[in-house]
Amino acid sequence: MREDRIAKLKALLERESNDSFIRYALALEYAGANEPAQALALLEDLVHRDPSYMPAYQQLGYFYQKLGRREEAVSAFRRGMEIATQQGDHHARSEMQDALDDMES
Repeated sequence: MREDRIAKLKALLERESNDSFIRYALALEYAGANEPAQALALLEDLVHRDPSYMPAYQQLGYFYQKLGRREEAVSAFRRGMEIATQQGDHHARSEMQDALDDMES
């Protein structure tokens, strides 16, 4: 089932290579399929392609956190919080602040 979703998202991404949501959704599918390297590569590429796509920073922060890459996690969360503030997304900003607070405790 997950393989079908991954295949469909990859096909969509081939047609819509600049679609940030498709790239993000594909990264989450790879994460769910226990393919973190693929997911991480897609998220890193996404923030390079679309620096204002805030959800990617949040997920990158979580990935880096799981991988023990603390400084990169902090950086991703902080950048995501800046964008969330600019976009008025207080909920996402709060979630990333909570993740940072958990890292410091």
